[in-house]
Amino acid sequence: MTKTPNILLIYTGGTIGMVKDYKTGALRSFDFEKLVKHIPEINHLKCTINTISFEEPIDSSNMNTDDWVVISEIIEDNYEKFDGFVVLHGSDTMSYTASAISFMFENLSKPIIFTGSQLPIGDLRTDAKENLITSIEIASAQDNGNPIISEVCLYFEYKLYRGNRTTKINSEHFEAFTSPNFPPLGESGVHLKLNKQLIYKPTIIKPLKVRKRLDNNVAIIKIFPGITKVVIESILSSKGLKGVILETFGSGNAPTEKWFINLLKEAIKKGIQIVNVTQCISGSVIMGHYETSVELENIGVISGNDITTESALAKLMYLLGENIPKNKFKYFFERQLRGEITVIE
Repeated sequence: MTKTPNILLIYTGGTIGMVKDYKTGALRSFDFEKLVKHIPEINHLKCTINTISFEEPIDSSNMNTDDWVVISEIIEDNYEKFDGFVVLHGSDTMSYTASAISFMFENLSKPIIFTGSQLPIGDLRTDAKENLITSIEIASAQDNGNPIISEVCLYFEYKLYRGNRTTKINSEHFEAFTSPNFPPLGESGVHLKLNKQLIYKPTIIKPLKVRKRLDNNVAIIKIFPGITKVVIESILSSKGLKGVILETFGSGNAPTEKWFINLLKEAIKKGIQIVNVTQCISGSVIMGHYETSVELENIGVISGNDITTESALAKLMYLLGENIPKNKFKYFFERQLRGEITVIE
């Protein structure tokens, strides 16, 4: 007889957990212990559900690396008791958190599904119910007693994505997320269809390792026409800076002025890791493809290939926290660790 899956629901904050006070119009968190009262359809799911909520639920705009550690520890402490995890999170920074958690969990063999909503769960037109119910269903999905999903995912508006491949693209539409450089892992319609050939499957089950050391001494520099030496210099000279995500034009192109290249070169000599990602919503950095990126390649800028900015930032914090030797950092960043980047052999 197949065991009923045990799912842990983790509420961190965000719109999905809010109910409207119709007297004041203000939104407030509701008690997830009363979840079934708000979503009676949960009774039809073939799993048992337990809930844990942050002591003080937070807006995802306030989410930081300490909160990522809290989420990771909740999952780590309950890893053996549950078959899957659903993390309810505000949509604004969900891609950052899902990316970070993917790097923090090494040898993951169970599903961690992030979801949220654009409208509160008590709203008449809410998208929260479908997102939550389907996320629980996905986290419960098994094949011969084993989880079908064994990675960190993000589910939103009928699409299941690899978490570290996502980015938020709309603040108003229900279809708020996309995965620009990797196909959806699944889609919900009349039937829930999972693209099993795309889902990561561990060939060898190894003990779970949770990497909680994240170094947030990093910055993002978005290149724009007319950017000045003063701006670049002030950022690169920031005290304690260890890594920079450089958002460049097109396939990785940036200004070729000597002052710009020299500032980057000096920063790299000081041990600051600089990663090149594209500003485009999709596509890849191809270092050296155009003359405007040849110099970046020559001075040792790391190629982000087709990684998202959110994932690049999380990966940078993760690798810096792991104290990767400076001469090996480029190698580890440019290789695929959790399915976050396309590597062409």
